[in-house]
Amino acid sequence: MEQNTSNEISAAEALAISEEEKHRTLKKVTFSSFLGNFIEWFDYASYSYLATVIALVFFPGEDRTVAVMSTFAVFALSFLVRPVGAIFWGNMGDKKGRKWALSISILMMSGATFLIGCLPGYAVLGIGAPILLLLLRIVQSFSASGEYAGAATFIAEYAPKNHRGFYCSMVPASTATGLLVGSLFATFMFNTWGATSDFVVDWGWRIPFLLAGPLGYITHYIRTHLEDSPVYEQMQERLRLQGSKIQRPIRTLLKKHMRVLIVSFGACVLNAVGFYAVLTYLPNYLETTLNYDPSAASIITTIVLVVYIAFIFLSGRISDRFGRKRMLIIACVGFIVCTIPAFILLGTLNFWIILLVELVMCLILTINDGTLSSYLTETFPTDVRYSGFALSFNLANAIFGGSASYISFWLISVTGNDIAPAFYMVFIAAVALVAMIMSHEHTGKDLSEV
Repeated sequence: MEQNTSNEISAAEALAISEEEKHRTLKKVTFSSFLGNFIEWFDYASYSYLATVIALVFFPGEDRTVAVMSTFAVFALSFLVRPVGAIFWGNMGDKKGRKWALSISILMMSGATFLIGCLPGYAVLGIGAPILLLLLRIVQSFSASGEYAGAATFIAEYAPKNHRGFYCSMVPASTATGLLVGSLFATFMFNTWGATSDFVVDWGWRIPFLLAGPLGYITHYIRTHLEDSPVYEQMQERLRLQGSKIQRPIRTLLKKHMRVLIVSFGACVLNAVGFYAVLTYLPNYLETTLNYDPSAASIITTIVLVVYIAFIFLSGRISDRFGRKRMLIIACVGFIVCTIPAFILLGTLNFWIILLVELVMCLILTINDGTLSSYLTETFPTDVRYSGFALSFNLANAIFGGSASYISFWLISVTGNDIAPAFYMVFIAAVALVAMIMSHEHTGKDLSEV
């Protein structure tokens, strides 16, 4: 009797230890994914919010508007390599493991970002300065194309199925946190020294890029000390027993899962345009097109990002109960209905109206952004999950995301209509709505069953 009781206690203790170990591992996976994605988007935020300063450093200063558009053109061009990076990192992540792909990609990404902070400007190198800036952004964009998809996949394959939406929301939350810190940094510098002061132009803008070096190394260290996800390891064990292995994940994806890939791409298009339009383009739109005060625009952006992070977690939790498909459809309808009135109201140049408008657009975006990462991980089977997520997400960002700011400025320039970008946004939301209607619901499923 005592022996049985002792065995039962030992079994219970072993189970408790096992659960505690799983929870600790999940926290490490979540933290490393959060930090890696934060580095990427802190860089993007800094580049976007400091675009007017970077334009002064890397481009001739005769025409301010042309210089700013050239800065965003470099931003957009670097996104063209994202599908190539998605194919490479997705392929390696499905063949060699999530851990391997994420550990290597963070080194390349943070290294390229660090070197951007070391670049001499146009006054020193002439045309060589923007060329080097473009090359480093291409390397950075290539390596970053595996970060978001890999981080979300890694978390999803570790997370409990009934809380997958909440844990996956850590990835877009890290994105918003990167933007928030970038916004706070830009606001602090502009309010302290001024946007065109010698300190900001010579050194201040470099600080966020230089920080990527040590942060990237910390993330790499954590990832190299983790095991690959249980779902991925189970699949590998099953393949070993069958005497086979994963050969060409991208080829399998295109051959067997093309319809799912197209639908996922459609779902990602709205996220790509909406994210950059709401969180990075609008501050520049207010300053450049509407001549709104840069300090006030930065304060509004900071408030919006704080609220955005809270909304992201809430959206992830709700999606666990309400379903990913419904949430994403609601976001599409929200953008179709609200975008044009929102742009009209921005023209009032009233601080409180602008803040309210951006908060409403922020809420609609979080319904999409807080749900999309868990939706994509549940859409593809394990053998092509990384590849499917990375390719659909990065292809949408390459074509529509990186170019969102540039296209918006171009539409205003061509049409002479300040709210022209709103019509573009409505069109994109309509495309995404069609894709979501065609999609399937996999909320709460075990990922090995997808």
